[in-house]
Formats: sequence, structure tokens, C-alpha cells
Amino acid sequence: MPRILTYNVHRCVGTDRRLDVQRVADVIAEYEPDIVALQELDVGRMRTGMVDQAHEIAHALEMAFHFHPAMYIEEELYGDAILTLYPERLVQAAPLPFYGNLGPVVEPRGALWIKVDIDGTWVNIINTHLGLVPREQQIQASALVGETWIKHPLCTGPTILLGDFNATAGSVVCRTLTRELKDARTLAPKPHQASSTYPSKLPILRIDHVFVSDGIKINNVTAPYNPRTRVASDHLPLIVDFEVTA
Repeated sequence: MPRILTYNVHRCVGTDRRLDVQRVADVIAEYEPDIVALQELDVGRMRTGMVDQAHEIAHALEMAFHFHPAMYIEEELYGDAILTLYPERLVQAAPLPFYGNLGPVVEPRGALWIKVDIDGTWVNIINTHLGLVPREQQIQASALVGETWIKHPLCTGPTILLGDFNATAGSVVCRTLTRELKDARTLAPKPHQASSTYPSKLPILRIDHVFVSDGIKINNVTAPYNPRTRVASDHLPLIVDFEVTA
């Protein structure tokens, strides 16, 4: 049964303020995912020791990976990645629209789309991290379910959209996304199983989500809460076990 995990790793700085890339990799490895979507990765940034965090985590997990820098600061990069054990190919990595009235201080956001071959079926995997301002989130969510992403001609067959949406299940953002996709949590046999992810020390908000199209059967959704996950990042990882039925 395939397992996918989405995780905002907070540049691998834990709630104890310690930078530890290996600790994040160890948290992920414990749950043995086949596909991993990561947000808030630093690549070559002074603040985190010039380490390529995407490469280091992928190397530790022995996975192939694609990284998309949503933000450039000269040669320093910050963004999101998808790691996988499956045969894969990159489809698109691009910025998401922003709300211009917020000015230049707004953190750029993006999305990363790959296809993975799961037992002969190509599955679309789209990882994203939306902004913090509701109006901007709404613009970005509309873009994701529009012709550039979910309705793109290449986005056919089973599809999984996941990441840190900075919005709860009842928000306009999630309602926009569920016009085209389904919230994995609502499809799980145990829909009330704990899946809140933020803040990791006392998770009360469900802002990390997995949305799926037809052709994906959800078997389990959980956000593991234990001493290791509470400290490795300010988010908990969100894990989904699924089957491809298309």
C-alpha cells in the first residue's frame, strides 16, 4: 500500500531551536513513506550553514527528489521538494500568484508537480505551500484548481495535491480546493483520527492537508504525535495510506 507524507520542516530548525537535518530525516524514515512532500527547505543559505537540505534528506532516505525554490536571495534558495521511491518525472515547477497590494515583503509561494509510476499507473503529485494572508491564499487556491495545475491538459488520471495550506478545513481556501478534489481525511475509514498538525507541541490546527481526485482510495490519515515529532519541526508530519484504483 503506497504511503505519502507531507511535512513542513521549518528549515530543519526544531521547537528546541536546534538545526538538525538528520533529525528531520529520521522522523520521516520512521514512517517509511514512498512519497514525501516537504515545505520550508533551505538550500545553500547562510542561516542554516549553506546545506542543501533537500539533497541531504533525500540522500538519507535514498530517494529521488525534485526541489523548487519559491524564493531566491542571490544564490540562497528556499522552497519545497518532492521525494519518492517510485519512477518519476518532473512536470512543472512554478510560482503561484500573489496579492499585489501586499507589497514586496510578501514571501513568494510556488508549487511543484511530478508524476510517479505506481504499479503501472502514473499519478500526479502536486506539493505546495500557500501564503499567510487570506486574500492571497484564495488567489493561490483558485490558481491550483485552474488550468495551470489541476485542470492542465497534462493533469489526467489520479491526482494528489498536498502541502501546507495555512488554512483550516472550513476555510474558503479548502472549499475552493474541494470543488475539484476531495479532502483525504473525509474519505478515511476513521475520519476523526487525529490529523491536526500545528503547532507541533500542542496541535490544534489542521492546516496541512492532502486532497485527492477519483482513482485514489484513502485507507488511513494520521499526524503522529510523539516526543520526536513534537520537537523536530513546528509542524507534525501528515501521513496518508492510499491505493490507486483507476
